[in-house]
Amino acid sequence: MNAATPQERTKTRRDVLVAAGCGVFVAVMVGAAFAAAPFYNWFCRTTGFAGTTQVSTQAPEHILDRTMTVRFDSNIAPGLPWKFEPEQNEIKVRIGEVATVLYRVANEAARETFAQASYNVSPPTVGLYFQKINCFCFTEQRMQPGETREMAVVFYIDPALVKDSDQDDLNTITLSYTFYPLREPAQPVAAATGKPSGKL
Repeated sequence: MNAATPQERTKTRRDVLVAAGCGVFVAVMVGAAFAAAPFYNWFCRTTGFAGTTQVSTQAPEHILDRTMTVRFDSNIAPGLPWKFEPEQNEIKVRIGEVATVLYRVANEAARETFAQASYNVSPPTVGLYFQKINCFCFTEQRMQPGETREMAVVFYIDPALVKDSDQDDLNTITLSYTFYPLREPAQPVAAATGKPSGKL
């Protein structure tokens, strides 16, 4: 067999480098696609971007005299046979004061259904200061046929808001929820058949 010429060896090396470069590019793009959603969620939680609220584990140390009106909005996405509404349309709270509000949810279907709520506040710039201590939106919700349930959200408005001059004229915040349907989780073999899954 004839040995490859210098030109052929150079072309082969170039083809290998191009193929390797394409492989690296594809791997980076796939990795970026998987990382995009978690990064976006982290960014929104950290900055309050798009009205994303914050999560707190305890109440603030100080309650201020400034009062805010908080309104409550509830929505159901298409395909979810639930009724969902706040028990109060709005309340007045002092900044730093912990408040608890109840929503009433009813499954109007004749079957078990699953859903999870998304949420935001408006105006969007106040998301950085709206702190939730507890919320039904943190977990998936499973409702039996015809079941009615009260779901609570516990929150406060961070006193740091008064240091933000952009919020000087703010007196009303709207907290909005939308429930979206989820697919029914797959049953384990034992649950589906009624037989034990372990070996005898």
